[in-house]
Amino acid sequence: MAWIGKVGGGILGLLVGGPVGALIGSALGHQFDRGAGSAGYLGHDGPAAPGDGDTYSDEDRQRLFFQTAFYGLGALAKADGRVSEAEIEAARTLMSEMRLRPEAIQRAIECFTEGKRADFPLRDRVRLLRRACRGQPELLRTFVEIQMDFLLGKPAISGAERALLLSMTDTLGVGRMDLARLESILRARRSFRQQRPVASPGQTLGGAYRALGIEAAATDAEVKTAYRRLMNQHHPDKQAARGLPESMLEAAEERTHEIRAAYELIREQRGMK
Repeated sequence: MAWIGKVGGGILGLLVGGPVGALIGSALGHQFDRGAGSAGYLGHDGPAAPGDGDTYSDEDRQRLFFQTAFYGLGALAKADGRVSEAEIEAARTLMSEMRLRPEAIQRAIECFTEGKRADFPLRDRVRLLRRACRGQPELLRTFVEIQMDFLLGKPAISGAERALLLSMTDTLGVGRMDLARLESILRARRSFRQQRPVASPGQTLGGAYRALGIEAAATDAEVKTAYRRLMNQHHPDKQAARGLPESMLEAAEERTHEIRAAYELIREQRGMK
């Protein structure tokens, strides 16, 4: 009865409203069928932030990260006034990389829907996330990657969507140059992933360099440094230690596979040890 989770999730999404609601419900229902994820806190409906100043437990920080990620996705989907088919496909692709426990499904849909509201205080929520992740820039980088990945899953990013993304990253303290570099790397990584089955060796090799954020003229030492830096940023064990919700570690694992594949291609072509 694997269909039960999909149908049940779809019904939850339709109750939330709109095609993206149905999409998310079905996607999360599919993850329910697979029995993935193990972070029990994700179904908790209590306040995301503790009441005692800037002191956050790991559970509070993870819950806040999860909620704010879905608030942001909902806001981006609605940024230009309507939810397009391209946004539905982008959300479907992104959701397929996440593994969520059953108790996370309803909260994820609620957060996404709340984020779509015109009067939702997204900047306040993002500011709270920044405070909770103080001293953990890689966790904030992962949040930005989730939002950017959603937008890059579409044929084009609208002016309204980019403006909203910039508002979020400005609030997080992410510089414009850092954001541009991150976007370039994520675009290259997507291209490399799509090219591997069909592209010529030269095309794929160029994509591998771009996926690591380096030039083809980089030295072997620079290649290794770029690879180690990206693996340190994205490795699931590192991300878990920083406080990334366990339900989102599957996407981190996928990113490390892509980074490793790009590095191995370059290493093989160069004859590196």
